[in-house]
Amino acid sequence: MAGFREYKIGARIFGLALSGSMSITLFFPSINIASTASTDMALAKQLAVGHETGFNLDDPFLKGKNKPLVVSLKADPKTGQPLAQQQTVFVYNAGTTFPAGILHPRILGTGVEELSVQQGHIEDARKDAGAVFAINKAVYQGKQVSYIEDLTTIKGWTPDDVMKVAKDEDVSHAGAGKTMFVREGCWWCHTLLPEETQDWQVFGAPPMQGDFNGESPTAFGSDRKAPDLLHVGSRNSSREWMMMHFFNPRLVQPHSIMPRFDYLWGEKDASGNTIDYAKWRSEYNDYREGKRVTPPEVPSYASNSEIRSLIDFMLSLK
Repeated sequence: MAGFREYKIGARIFGLALSGSMSITLFFPSINIASTASTDMALAKQLAVGHETGFNLDDPFLKGKNKPLVVSLKADPKTGQPLAQQQTVFVYNAGTTFPAGILHPRILGTGVEELSVQQGHIEDARKDAGAVFAINKAVYQGKQVSYIEDLTTIKGWTPDDVMKVAKDEDVSHAGAGKTMFVREGCWWCHTLLPEETQDWQVFGAPPMQGDFNGESPTAFGSDRKAPDLLHVGSRNSSREWMMMHFFNPRLVQPHSIMPRFDYLWGEKDASGNTIDYAKWRSEYNDYREGKRVTPPEVPSYASNSEIRSLIDFMLSLK
């Protein structure tokens, strides 16, 4: 009996230790983050990516479904007249799940929550009808603060209105692209977290605490075998370079250990022609062996291909 008593005491101590550890790791940081005002980066990231990017019931096979679109709007969706200044809006078609900051405004932080609810009317947004969101600025307690506004409620702009005046080149599928980033394991080698060391000089400034409100998952990465990508869109904004790099990394870096992601192009190219992967790889091998002067051209991707979404996400990282 004495031994059993000691076992019970030990089990209770272990339970307390485990509970305390999990609270320190998960619960208390969430309180700290929720009390911090969201930065412009946090607002833009969650609106562009939408709800949960990892495994979820809305997209169990990580195909990039249930995601918003980012549109560079150049004309008024109602009148068709050119806007005085191009505006970035985040389009949630009917049925698309809203991000955490819309569903739970308190995580936006002091000031951002109040402005988003009172002036931005985000609580009036309805998933079944869809919504168009934007980021605006206002003064809160003497300081300029960014907040989210629901343009469907404020201006009557619907997702259909916006998509009618938007051209394909004005639309980014960054939300679906982050799903590709997670699914393809890019975070196994690339981090999204520059450290506060010499990283500043190469990869840009490290993120701040308020940069993560509403984002899930953060995809920090646990190891770095390749460059950090948090600001890659600022370092390299060439879509053509990205195409070559993903189709075959050895086209831009002969000693790269990164695998090919050419299969993300799918079966058809931008012109609807079937992509002959075997022919391309044969011609590339001839180029590598010095049998031809130039490498074969990388096929242009179709607008609905997975690689288009992944590249859109890369270019959104600024």
